[in-house]
Amino acid sequence: MPLTIKKSVLLIAGPTASGKSALAIAQAQARGGVIINADSMQVYKELRIITARPSIEEESLVPHRLFGNISGADDFSTAVWLAQAENEIKSCWDNGQLPIICGGTGLYFTALEQGLAKLPNIDPAIREKWRNFEGNLHAELEKRHAQSAARVNVADSQRLIRSLEVFESTGKPLIEWQKQAQNESILQGANIERVFMNVPREELYARAEARFDQMLEQGAVAEVRSLPDIDPAQPLMKAIGVPELLAHLKDEITLDEARIKTKTATRNYIKRQMTWFRGQMKAWQV
Repeated sequence: MPLTIKKSVLLIAGPTASGKSALAIAQAQARGGVIINADSMQVYKELRIITARPSIEEESLVPHRLFGNISGADDFSTAVWLAQAENEIKSCWDNGQLPIICGGTGLYFTALEQGLAKLPNIDPAIREKWRNFEGNLHAELEKRHAQSAARVNVADSQRLIRSLEVFESTGKPLIEWQKQAQNESILQGANIERVFMNVPREELYARAEARFDQMLEQGAVAEVRSLPDIDPAQPLMKAIGVPELLAHLKDEITLDEARIKTKTATRNYIKRQMTWFRGQMKAWQV
């Protein structure tokens, strides 16, 4: 992995239980790196065990950033993460260190490389118009901007609506806004190395299930029991294992039932991650 530190970055992505953290630590030790979290659940300070955050011992081996740095009660978004990650990357470069972005949240990697389009507010009447439109959305977009239509699947109504409402509100296609954001990305002109942890799905399932058994042994139930009074709608409360263990703590299901439900949810999550990564990260090194 021959990267120079100056204006270089190492991206390590992959599904849960694929071995990302171990590789990141090894690379950080070998190359003077700093690990920057790109997992949307590992940002929360209340849950270390259930989100498989690096342990205190692992964090002591090399610098770790953006792990457990916010409260589950706080509002958090991709935009907030991106701003924090950009600051950490700049700090690494200023200090002659290699930033190693590691995680399983694909959207974070997309935002880092492509930026987030800073769109003006959409006219509510235009938004309502397209969200209630009953005709052929793809044909309507093709009339207005054929290049945009060619990039969107005919069946992807959400993206079609977004493209139409942006075009009608701003007079400029969404891809132009996205191109502008990409040009402003902190990684423009940087030397980027991309590593995707490609592990066979059945092996991932086995690893994830064994890891959850280990989480239970390490005190996952107590960790969930100690959660403060947080709005159930907050993302933290939907972390895999939290709803299931909360149900157990309320005597709604047994611990074994919670175990089974969590493992099923984890398998489904891995499927979704693999589908997303295959579609979005075809050019990544595996």
